[in-house]
Amino acid sequence: MPQKFQYKDPKKQKKSYSGKKKTHTYKVQAIIHYKTQQILSLCSSRSTVHDFELFKRNLKQIPLGAFILADKGYQGIYTVYSNSLLPFKAKRRCKLDPELKRYNREINKRRIGIEPVFGSLKKFKILSERYRNRGKRLGLRFNLIAGIYNFELSKK
Repeated sequence: MPQKFQYKDPKKQKKSYSGKKKTHTYKVQAIIHYKTQQILSLCSSRSTVHDFELFKRNLKQIPLGAFILADKGYQGIYTVYSNSLLPFKAKRRCKLDPELKRYNREINKRRIGIEPVFGSLKKFKILSERYRNRGKRLGLRFNLIAGIYNFELSKK
């Protein structure tokens, strides 16, 4: 007669499981210096945390006087961190004015400069493919990779 095996603590599994994506997922949020392209801070979390919530949790890691350019997912960032800029979001069934579109374009021109940083981080295959290691070590591994990236950047 076959025996049924049940995992001892199913809640541990549920912490990182995303029902939407039907897989275990993690988030890593990076704060990158605009001009030097250095990674200043990294924050990691399980998938169930919203990006803005992750930002609020790790507010102490932001360097003093830093100016933040964020995307539209960070609505309400002014109340938490006043030294920041967000693109305007169009309301339902309404188009943005041409002035606001120009404003958004200027912000996004500056934000796009950090995308090559993520591209160069993906040369580490652990970040570009499925992460198969322990979830607890994700933050540590990401910090090590960021340190290697910053070191390589300083050698140039």
